[in-house]
Amino acid sequence: MAIGLIIIGDEILSGKRVDQHFAKVVQLLGARGLQLGWAEYLGDEPERIAATLKRTFAGGDIVFCCGGIGATPDDHTRQAAATALGRPLRLHPGARDSIQQRILEVAAEAGRTVDLEAADNLHRLKMAEFAEGAELIPNPYNKVAGFALGTHYFVPGFPVMAWPMIEWVLDTHYPQLFNRDARTEQAALVFEAAESTLTPLMEALEAQFALVKVFSLPHVGDAKTRRHIELGVKGEPAQTAAAFALLCAELERLEVEYTEI
Repeated sequence: MAIGLIIIGDEILSGKRVDQHFAKVVQLLGARGLQLGWAEYLGDEPERIAATLKRTFAGGDIVFCCGGIGATPDDHTRQAAATALGRPLRLHPGARDSIQQRILEVAAEAGRTVDLEAADNLHRLKMAEFAEGAELIPNPYNKVAGFALGTHYFVPGFPVMAWPMIEWVLDTHYPQLFNRDARTEQAALVFEAAESTLTPLMEALEAQFALVKVFSLPHVGDAKTRRHIELGVKGEPAQTAAAFALLCAELERLEVEYTEI
């Protein structure tokens, strides 16, 4: 089981808004000893969203989906999730009650009465229509709930709402996964070497240490530093330490200049 992230919105793909969810979700997971396995960006296309969700529902991963759960014509995520599962949309009583409570609270704060049967207030209840069988994700910002279907969790696109809702899901449903697998990372800056020269070493390290992944991040150099590669290993602590020791020994044997970081 991996943890995935789906971010939905034409405004992200067009560049009108800069995505903030990816970095924040990585941070929220990292604070709990977890890591993101994959991420996808989608526009406001109902068929593509439904097809993507159909695939991810079948995969069994934990998936957070941000955006498209409002009630405007460009919000398609609620219907797409229902389509992907072959279920009808149903008005969720708990979500309806929360929305109506919010409407009454806003009206009371403004010192006015409100008709819950007015057309605009009835339209707001569209945000309480989820695929049959959905469970609620509380929204501490404005009480308009998100929803969960299996291990898929759907939250608004607004960071001020989405981030505490994602934290709630993690802390409520997955504390047993926190810090379960200890991981460390060690790396060195390798100067003036070609990746092709280092590839056999990287392959040998991964073959010898099953619980370690090797990474290579080239840098072309600039006014502050020479051309170099950040070469490192990450994974289970004991194997990471052994793999890094071997990596350094092999760099010395190859007479390659490096410095540990």
